[in-house]
Amino acid sequence: MEQSLPKAILFDWDNTLVNTWPVITDALNVTRATYGLETWTIEEARVKSARALRESFPEWFGTEWENARDIFYGHFAKVHCEKLQEMPGAGALCASLRRLGIPLFIVSNKKSQYLHDEIKHLGWESFFIKVVGAGEAPKDKPDRAVVDIALLGSEFHADDPAIWLVGDTYPDVLCAQAAGLTPVLMHDSSIAQQFNVKIFFSDCHTMETALNNQLNSIGHRRWPQSVLGT
Repeated sequence: MEQSLPKAILFDWDNTLVNTWPVITDALNVTRATYGLETWTIEEARVKSARALRESFPEWFGTEWENARDIFYGHFAKVHCEKLQEMPGAGALCASLRRLGIPLFIVSNKKSQYLHDEIKHLGWESFFIKVVGAGEAPKDKPDRAVVDIALLGSEFHADDPAIWLVGDTYPDVLCAQAAGLTPVLMHDSSIAQQFNVKIFFSDCHTMETALNNQLNSIGHRRWPQSVLGT
């Protein structure tokens, strides 16, 4: 079975289009060490901090969670732009999608101000119709509210499988499913296999190449079976 190309794409931000795990892990470890908690490797942080901060910090820090949040963001604010790394090919992918007329959005659990600062730092403001960060919707991902807020005022609406939500973690999959969008995963095939996500790309280059090759060789907006997986 073939899958239609998307009407629009909602991208996750952290570790989908940019690599922020080194700085996130650093800020988490500074915060956790302040409270005498164990520090984590980058891989441990990836697994243990997939949820939004306003969900995870109360669990980790109890009644001190708001103070811990301030420590985390204080350290993060000092270094997040200078240490920000584009995922290989991410800028070229977004530019290619925009040239092809596919509208792009961002839905992220990152604090809104930092998210906008990072997009500006990379010079990517023109790529995205709307950017939604943590706290801008009534609930963060995986709740569908972020999708509804992102698409509000556009020609697009949720509960449309022709719109993709592209991310790197299971909460992105849950959010897509809750909003009636098609989940697409990048970078980690094990998550796609575990949760039976049919569309997976190993990196941004692969996604751009597959899209352009398909359009150039066949001339219609359909993905081949080889891209979809089993």
